[in-house]
Amino acid sequence: MLTAPMPAVLLRMTGPMILGIIAILAFNLVDTFFIGLLGTEALAAISFTFPVTFVVTSLTMGLGAGLSALLGHTLGQGRHDEAARITTDCLFLAVLLVTLLSLLGALTITPLFSLLGASANLISLIHDYMLIWYLTVPLLALPMVGNAAIRATGDTKTPSLVMAVAGLVNGVLDPLLIFGIGPFPEWGIRGAAIATSLSWLMATLVSLHILRKRERLLSWRLSPRPRLLAHWRALLHVAVPASFTNMLNPLANAVLMIIFASLGTEVVAAYGAASRVEALLLIVMMALSSVLAPFVSQNCGAGNPARARAALLICMRFALLFQLVVYGLVWWLAPFIATLFSDQPQVVRLIVLYLHLVPIGYGFQGIVMLLASALNGVRASTVSFLFNGLRLFVFLLPGAWLGSKWGGEQGVYLGILVANLAAGLLAWVYAHRRFEGLCHQGKP
Repeated sequence: MLTAPMPAVLLRMTGPMILGIIAILAFNLVDTFFIGLLGTEALAAISFTFPVTFVVTSLTMGLGAGLSALLGHTLGQGRHDEAARITTDCLFLAVLLVTLLSLLGALTITPLFSLLGASANLISLIHDYMLIWYLTVPLLALPMVGNAAIRATGDTKTPSLVMAVAGLVNGVLDPLLIFGIGPFPEWGIRGAAIATSLSWLMATLVSLHILRKRERLLSWRLSPRPRLLAHWRALLHVAVPASFTNMLNPLANAVLMIIFASLGTEVVAAYGAASRVEALLLIVMMALSSVLAPFVSQNCGAGNPARARAALLICMRFALLFQLVVYGLVWWLAPFIATLFSDQPQVVRLIVLYLHLVPIGYGFQGIVMLLASALNGVRASTVSFLFNGLRLFVFLLPGAWLGSKWGGEQGVYLGILVANLAAGLLAWVYAHRRFEGLCHQGKP
């Protein structure tokens, strides 16, 4: 990551990350599919758990981003022993924080989900699933944060393979434990939670083994108290804003859904379908963002901020060109894509309209994603949080609301497009003028 040609390195790292992200998306889809076969109540129960589980996973993703930034910077300086101490101390803190949060969650299942609107008959199903999920979620924290540490070394293949195998294990165990196939007990919705937990356990054991034996980044003793606390403060300095950044999108989507709901059921249905397509269209940007942070972090640690900035600008130019090609394909395939989700003419029309307008700005949205990741890499995650908040709550939501008043659903779509264009242009200017200085200073 410090000397090889940048496009080749970034391409080599991004490919496996695409597969890893697809595996994670498939993980959730498989759970939802098999639970849906149990009936409407089971599907409704699992749907209620999504906002809560997202809070916990957002914390673990933030902790992973923090560890990746610290580790990449330290490895870039050539201090491998210090990197091992950082990994050990930060993994311990990650497990501690997730365990405390999960215990609090396990003790408040009934009041929390009642507050969220779950009926009494659903609470029982939610309790069966979430109690197991809460008590075993520390097993998710270890591979998620541990895989971030492995990516910080420049290896993206191994973490992606670990998550892909974990997804495969979950997919195989789900029907066996949910429906009691063969010698397995029929555990219903609890079986889904147990299958997920067992796949996490497998991923945990593999990740810890790699960190300990291959990367030599894990020991069995924590640092002395002063250094331990210093490592924790450095981790949380990046992790806390990064965790909140992860929570901004679902919060903004909830508000956006209210705006769409004011325009009618067909508009809500069209947006629900289009947003699922959007997630697929941005997979490459998500993967590239994931590998950019450790690349930037290592090069800044090695005292090479110009290379870090050049990598960011290369990725931004690629985002514009790649998403422009994607937009051309989506514009052409939009009528076909729309009919996959609905046979109602009005819903199909609205999906096509969305896909003809909004994806024009995906390249600029990708620029914001790339800048946010690179800022995490230089431990300026507060600036990353501010950029994402600016895009969502200063540009996108006000633009969508004004668009709904002036132009109905087409106005909302144009509001989203203009928001992405404006935020992307600001991110482009910031990357050119300020980013290398952040890399020099190590702070915003």
